[in-house]
Amino acid sequence: QVQLVESGGGSVQAGGSLRLSCAASGSFVSLGAMSWYRQAPGNKRESVASITSSGSTNYGDSVKGRFTISRDNAENTVYLQMNSLKPEDTAVYYCAPDIDRFTTIQAMCSLATSRYFYWGQGTQVTVSS
Repeated sequence: QVQLVESGGGSVQAGGSLRLSCAASGSFVSLGAMSWYRQAPGNKRESVASITSSGSTNYGDSVKGRFTISRDNAENTVYLQMNSLKPEDTAVYYCAPDIDRFTTIQAMCSLATSRYFYWGQGTQVTVSS
């Protein structure tokens, strides 16, 4: 089993900052790309930022220059530093890592992993004007 624990959400005034964390634990071999998504009421879930296992990053246009994604591979944790927050950043934020796991004993014996996409439970970010 894999557990994802998100933290760091909350309420802040416009212009403020928050730092989200998402720690992965459980039975897996490695983490691939790790991403953050968000979903505001009435809106579709959208990609915010992603980071590969080697550290390459990608950001949504609405957060470029304000948000920074990073990861600690030793701690299996991904972070999202959010600065200059705006009311339109209000949403539930979800971490979404690619996780490599052994799915059978045979796969474990042959070191053949399968990659799965997981969603965190979400953390609320509210930005007031």
